[in-house]
Formats: sequence, C-alpha cells, structure tokens
Amino acid sequence: MKYSIIPVALLAVALLSQGCVSTKKYTALQTSYSDLEARNKDLNIKFLNSQQELTGATTRVKSLEEQITAGRSTLTALQAALDKCLTTSGQGNVNISKLVDEINSSNKYIQQLVNSKNKSDSLNMVLTNNLTRSLSQQESKDVNVQVLKGVVYVSLSDNMLYKSGGYEISDQANETLSKIAKIITDYKDYDVLIEGNTDSEPISKPNIRNNWDLSALRATSVVMALQKTYNVDPKRLTAGGRGEYNPLTSNDTPAGKARNRRTQIIITPKLDQFMELIDKAPEKK
Repeated sequence: MKYSIIPVALLAVALLSQGCVSTKKYTALQTSYSDLEARNKDLNIKFLNSQQELTGATTRVKSLEEQITAGRSTLTALQAALDKCLTTSGQGNVNISKLVDEINSSNKYIQQLVNSKNKSDSLNMVLTNNLTRSLSQQESKDVNVQVLKGVVYVSLSDNMLYKSGGYEISDQANETLSKIAKIITDYKDYDVLIEGNTDSEPISKPNIRNNWDLSALRATSVVMALQKTYNVDPKRLTAGGRGEYNPLTSNDTPAGKARNRRTQIIITPKLDQFMELIDKAPEKK
C-alpha cells in the first residue's frame, strides 16, 4: 500500500503562484507536505517488514508440516507392512513385534514434532508480545520485532540508537534499551547476539577504518550498555558486525539506506528443541 502526497505540493504551488495564500500559509502547507511524506515512507517500511515477517512464518510452518507429513507417511507404510505380516502365516511373532515397536516409535516422534511446534510458537508469541506491548508509539517507529524460524529479531534504527555519525549510544535510546534488557533478563535461558549493520556509504573518520569497524563498534556499544547499565549477564551476550553486507533492501535510495542502517538484537534459545527432536528421530531399520 502506497500513499500519494503529490497533490498537496501541487496545490501549494498553484495557490502561491496565483497570490491566493500568504507566505505563512504556504509555509504551513509545506510543513504538512513534509509530514505526509515522512508518514508515507514510514508506512511503506512497515508494510515491507510485515511482508517479510509473513514470509518467514509461512516458511517455518511449512517446514514443520512437511516433517509431520513425512512421519505420517512412514507410519502408514509400517501399518501396511504389519497388516501384511498378520495375513501371512510364516512371518513369525518376532517380525510383528519389531513392526509394532517401530509404529509406536513413529507415533511418538510425530507427537513430539507437533508439541514442539506448538510450544515454540507459544514461547515466541509471548516473548514478542511482551516487548511490543511495552513500546510507546514513537518507539514502535524505530523498533521492528520479527520471529523467523524460532528466533526473535529486534531491529533498531541507527537514528534512534546512536549519536549522529558515531557509535555511542544516544540518550533517547536508553528507555528503549531498558525495555529490551528486561525481556532479555526475564528469558534467562536465551542467548543474545547483537549484530551491527550499515549501508554501503563509505565511512570517513580517522578512528574508524570502514563499515566493518563501524558495525562492530556499534554492536559492542549495545553489548556494553546491556551489561553495565542493565546488568545483563555478559556470558549470554555476543557482539558482531556485518558491515554493509547484510542489507534488507537496495542502497540506491535514502529510504533504502535508512532501512539497512540498523542494529539487530537476536534472541535465541540455548537448546533448540526442534533440532533436538531431529537428532532423536527414530532410526530407519
């Protein structure tokens, strides 16, 4: 969904050229145009983020459903083999007993997959809702929360988080970081990766060599704030920089560059229940 704001600008120019409005009124129209333009950009960004979140959730659900379908197919084949054994007099009790065990094992594994999917979805929903509910309307413009493949991504814009052109945490970011830190503290069994990202514009500062440096320094600043200001256990924290090489969109426009300049707080379970279930899948005989 995109919003057109060109008619406002054309109206302002037409009125001014005909002498119908004063400079004061023209200035007011100009301000209104700028506000509408900014709002239009914000709505477009939120729309793109929603599309990405929907795509990630659909992929994850599809993967689990494929696992469940495969398990049920195996169960059907085993049941057919058992029926065949029961109608064949020479197979013996040993083979029948073995097939029964395999069927029971497959049934248990399928139920584990279903339970894991439901539990993972519930935990991620609670975690996401706890954070998004605590954010103010203004904070929500600079903070994006997504759940992709069982991992929670909290993306923070650089305009809100850092002082202009640097890597020091700004004063206005402290309140938002305190809310994120509370979530991290509450979920003590989760590890946290802080990942810095930049746009493709080269950095020109004597103490910063390139965008790799800038992204890593920004991630480290957030890690230190979480540790020293909000008492998050440093053993749970990892800082990393990805420079300009993990863009969300093209760097060809100012809006695209703004989206790519971000710091992600990635919250991940220490023990991935789904992968643990894969490791425990019943062996094929």
